[in-house]
Amino acid sequence: MNYWELIADNLSKAGLSWGCISAVDSEGRTLWIVDAHRDNGKRFVVRSDEKLAAFLELERITHELALTALLGDDPR
Repeated sequence: MNYWELIADNLSKAGLSWGCISAVDSEGRTLWIVDAHRDNGKRFVVRSDEKLAAFLELERITHELALTALLGDDPR
């Protein structure tokens, strides 16, 4: 199992829906776009040149959100 798959599995276990696509830009570079969202309307989208880097950033963002929600510091 790839590390990005572990992150995706953890997102699902945390109640997030997620998606991943790749696209090629005008210079022929592959871009990875990953997103996660909950039913409450909060959506997170990350773009990166590497698939794992995109998932790592998405993981960081969702963990940050979970932590702020637990601490009651969520400004959103």
